[in-house]
Amino acid sequence: MIVNVQSVKDSKLLQQLIFRRAEHRDLSAILKLIVEDELGKTRESLSEVPEPCYEEAFQKIAADSNHYLMVVELKSEIIGTCHLTLLPSLTFRGSTRLQVEAVRITEAFCGRGIGEWMFQKIFAYAHQKNVSIIQLTTNKVRTRARKFYERLGFRATHEGMKLYL
Repeated sequence: MIVNVQSVKDSKLLQQLIFRRAEHRDLSAILKLIVEDELGKTRESLSEVPEPCYEEAFQKIAADSNHYLMVVELKSEIIGTCHLTLLPSLTFRGSTRLQVEAVRITEAFCGRGIGEWMFQKIFAYAHQKNVSIIQLTTNKVRTRARKFYERLGFRATHEGMKLYL
C-alpha cells in the first residue's frame, strides 16, 4: 500500500521544485550529493571531473529504458537525486518491481518535506509503470533514513545480503 504523504513542511518551497530525468551535465552535482552522505564519504571519490567509472555508469543508466535517474531542482540547482530501476519479474504473477536506490537530498534542505515530495513523484512513476512492489534498501547505520521510509509505509520484510566482488 502506498501512503499518500500530506505532511507538507514548506509548501512554498515544494511548489518551486522540479523533478526530471538526469542529463550528463548533472553528473557532477549528483556525485556531490552522493559524497555528501556519511557513507558516501567512505566509499566514493570526487574530483573536479568525474572519473571514467562514473562516466561509464552514467552512460549505461541513460541507455537503459528500465532506469530512471531522477534529479530534483530548485532554481536550477540540483538538491536531490535517486535512481529508479524497473525490474520485470516472473514472481508475484509476473509483476514489475521498482527498486529505489541512492536517495539523497542535500543536507541544507533536509527536514523540509522534500523527501516526502520526492516519494510522491516516485509513487506516481510506479503507478504509471504498473509497478506492484516498490523496494529499497538502506544501510543499517542510517537510522534516520529507516524511520523516514517507515513513515512512508515501507516495512523491513526481508534480510538483505550483499557479496562485494
